[in-house]
Order: sequence, then structure tokens, then C-alpha cells
Amino acid sequence: MKKWRITGICMAVSMLAASFSPAASAGETEAPEETQIIVFAAKSLNKVMDDSIIPAYNELHPNVKITPGYDSSGTLMTQIEEGAACDVFFSAAQKQMNQLEEEGLVVDGTRKDIVNNQVCVVTFTDSGTKVTGLENLADAASMALADGSVPVGKYTREALVAAGMVGEGKDGDNSAITTQEISDALGGLEINECANVGAVTAAVAEGANEVGTVYCSDTCGLEDRLVILEVIPYELTGNVIYPAAQIVNEEADDARSAAAADFVEFLASDAAKEIFEAYNFDTNVGNTPPLQTEG
Repeated sequence: MKKWRITGICMAVSMLAASFSPAASAGETEAPEETQIIVFAAKSLNKVMDDSIIPAYNELHPNVKITPGYDSSGTLMTQIEEGAACDVFFSAAQKQMNQLEEEGLVVDGTRKDIVNNQVCVVTFTDSGTKVTGLENLADAASMALADGSVPVGKYTREALVAAGMVGEGKDGDNSAITTQEISDALGGLEINECANVGAVTAAVAEGANEVGTVYCSDTCGLEDRLVILEVIPYELTGNVIYPAAQIVNEEADDARSAAAADFVEFLASDAAKEIFEAYNFDTNVGNTPPLQTEG
């Protein structure tokens, strides 16, 4: 299988942001008043949010201070459930957003599917690995893998089950497949269980593990350190939809609530899509394969 050297498609997005007009965002409405919002976002969104999305929004609305917090979607969901102050949640999977919505913690009508993202098998530059992709992961000396509570870990497990490499999880819940069970199915492969996708990316980029599974977007900016061995098709993982929504925050005043709603609208705008595409995200969230997994 062909190795994919990561190309420099990550453009200077600051130039894009400078070219945006207010009409390009949800900002066709009145600009929010001076305020601050807290955004919880999946770890795989760290780079695109900090480097480009937040600066682009602030080009339009400099009076809105955005304070981001990043971790696995499951961890962030739990923090919201436990009462952490949060105005916008941007999850790497539908499951966590579904649960918050069922609990009445999502503001009605604000949820939007923002991007899709493919899982890929990666190695570090000049690793000399014999692995060509998912089908021969067992040929690696070691692998970095997020645990099943982390969306990328769940999607990897879905792919391994769909490919017939690992048995289905208990009661059909593939997120419950343990790291040890995967290791056993892959001939005793040494697996470094990681708490989030950022830890997987770092473990492989630094050469601590020979291979790992991350999102295509996680490879952006690491062209000199990572090689994509295989982009795993959606037919194996299911869609990797990232939804965003405004979160119920009883302490937010009208200005803060309006800014949170406006920021979610911006995430779904054409201006934001252009940025996400530059970071290897797939903005086609409406015409992807019908298989849908819950992260």
C-alpha cells in the first residue's frame, strides 16, 4: 500500500482570516457585546481552533474573548455534566453531544454538524516500518492507541471489528473492547494506551511508538515528522462527525449567551469551512456514507 507523505496543505490561514468580511460569518447579525465565552473542544481541534478559527472570529468580533479548553470529548462531557462553566461544546463524536442533549444541557436549536474527519494509520518519518495500514498493524513493534472512551479510539475499534481483525465488543458496544483484547487479537502487539488523540500523535511523532491511529487533521503541521500509511475509509469507521452546540449556562448574561450562539453559527459558516479544509478536515457532512457510529 502506498505511503502518503503529508503535504503542506496547511496554508497561512491568517491570510484567509484577513480577507473575511463580517458578512462571511454569522456576523450578518449585530456584533455581540463585549463579553467572554468558554469553549470546550475535542483535543483534535486544538491546533485549528487556537491558530485560526478563534483568530478569524476575533477579526470579526474583537470584543468577544474566547477561552478554550481541550481534552477528549468524553472527559469534557463529564465536566459539563458536573457543572463546569461552558458556553459552547465542540465534540469529536455524536455520542457525547447526544448524551448532553438528552440531559437537557444543550440549548435547543443550536446543534450543528461542523466537520467530518477520517482516521488514519501513521508512523514517524524514516521509521522503516513494515506496516502499510490497518490490515497489518501486527507487523509493528509497538502501537499508540487511544482508549475506547476517546472518539478516535472508538473509531479505530469500529474499523478493526469491521475489517474482521477484532471480535465485536460486549452487547455490540465496540468502545468497550479493551486494549488487551486488541493486543491479543493482533498477536500480542505492544500497545501504549493513550488518554486522548494528542497523546497518540505525540507518541508516534516522537518515535516512542512505531505506529498509531489519529485523525487526518492531527497530521497537519507535522509534515516533517509523520507519514500517513493509510487513510481508513468511512465504510470501516463510520462517519466521524464533529457536532458543536451552545451549552446551557445559567450564569451567562444575555451578551454572553448571544456570543455563544453566534460563535456556533460561525463554526458552520463558509469562512470557517475554508479554514477547516486547510487543516485536513472534511467539511462534507451531508453526503458521507450511511454507516454512523457513536463515538
